Amino acid sequence: MTRYPRDMRGYEGTPPDPKWPGGAKVAVQFVLNYEEGGENCILHGDAASEAFLSDIAGAAQWPGKRHWNMESIYEYGARAGFWRLHAMFTKAGIPVTIYGVAAALARSPAQVAAMKSAGWEIASHGLKWVEHKDMPETEERAAIAEAIRLHTEVVGERPLGWYTGRCSENTVRLVAEEGGFAYVSDTYDDDLPYWLEVGERDQLIIPYTLDANDMRFATAPGYITGEQFFQYLKDAFDTLYAEGESGAPKMMSVGLHCRLIGRPGKAAGLQRFIDYIQQFPGVWTPRRLDIAEHWAREHPHTRWDRPSQMSREAFVAKFGGIFEHSPWIAEGAYGLELGPAHDSAVGLHNALCRVFRSASHDARIGVLRAHPDLAGKLAQAKRLTAESTNEQASAGLDALTDEERESFTRLNAEYTAKHGFPFIIAVRDHTKASILAAFDRRIGNDTETEANEACKQVERIAEFRLKDILP
Repeated sequence: MTRYPRDMRGYEGTPPDPKWPGGAKVAVQFVLNYEEGGENCILHGDAASEAFLSDIAGAAQWPGKRHWNMESIYEYGARAGFWRLHAMFTKAGIPVTIYGVAAALARSPAQVAAMKSAGWEIASHGLKWVEHKDMPETEERAAIAEAIRLHTEVVGERPLGWYTGRCSENTVRLVAEEGGFAYVSDTYDDDLPYWLEVGERDQLIIPYTLDANDMRFATAPGYITGEQFFQYLKDAFDTLYAEGESGAPKMMSVGLHCRLIGRPGKAAGLQRFIDYIQQFPGVWTPRRLDIAEHWAREHPHTRWDRPSQMSREAFVAKFGGIFEHSPWIAEGAYGLELGPAHDSAVGLHNALCRVFRSASHDARIGVLRAHPDLAGKLAQAKRLTAESTNEQASAGLDALTDEERESFTRLNAEYTAKHGFPFIIAVRDHTKASILAAFDRRIGNDTETEANEACKQVERIAEFRLKDILP
């Protein structure tokens, strides 16, 4: 593997200002998963009963049999839990996003009518509430298409949001390739939306949550009481609200299930949280589709040439001069395990430096010798690389007095004669005076010490050069 697809970079600690409507400090988004009637059940043509996310401790699938207790727990979600939550959110004036399993929606027309009447978004939660991890790609693609078809038939319009949950490694790509979704939520990797390039498609990703999620009532370690759920949500909200007040607003997702949080004792914790956040100014409680539309409007995606996606020729042509006259370093970096983490000045600098640091002593000295003298004959003859010319000019080395030029000429000659390579310093960190002071100080060092220092300075120069051309 020479290209690593996982994105560990993200926003690198400097996320964009989402510019939430009204200057909101945090966007709190509630998702209600509607899966009741779409779960594994032999009545639905499945091989066994459901075993996931219920109040039955240690539940296991029953091959070839109906699990009456499991079915009745899911039925509670549709018969009682949904309506309790519907009343709670409509009374609070908070619109939610439904992750609706198409097969479940088809079996719950009254609930669908209530969702639509409340102005809730009904996003797709797949065709059936089953595992996708072992589905062949062609089968999963067909299931996605059928989920959209059935959803459209039942709801009256196609879904614009997607979340599978029990997804495969292909799910996000297949959903993006379908081309009709404003967002996909099958990730848990950020507190803000972001864009994902899938072929020719720029797909917006709105990450979801498994921690601020009532599924923890049915998993270990998890919540036991509604108060525990409330406390966790409160702590998450308080943290994000404080970050918003300090100028870094985020998004908070809350995941809910009719059969879980819809139970009275658990619902009490959710009600406390709703009451709590409604005491604060600057809290936006949108649907996920509202977030998607806002993000697309405020932060449209722009494609650019990413180092990890370049051809070898393009990569070396663009970055071969980052280390002075040493394209072999860029060639070596191209062969490393590059990925999204290297599509930035910091990331690519690390890759280039790895090649430089692991090179032989002679090769590293060769890089040092490829550098020009400071304010030397090449500079006077205007034969420096464009990068070196700009760097030396930034410290005023292109406008020396006769006395300064004489000092540089003398020091260059003495330094090179002693160490066998020119004096190297990242001039953008210095002024003429501090460069001359460093010259005087370093010229007396032993050659090994100076070689090590010069290599560090070469890396620093490379860092500046990359920051000129990459994010």
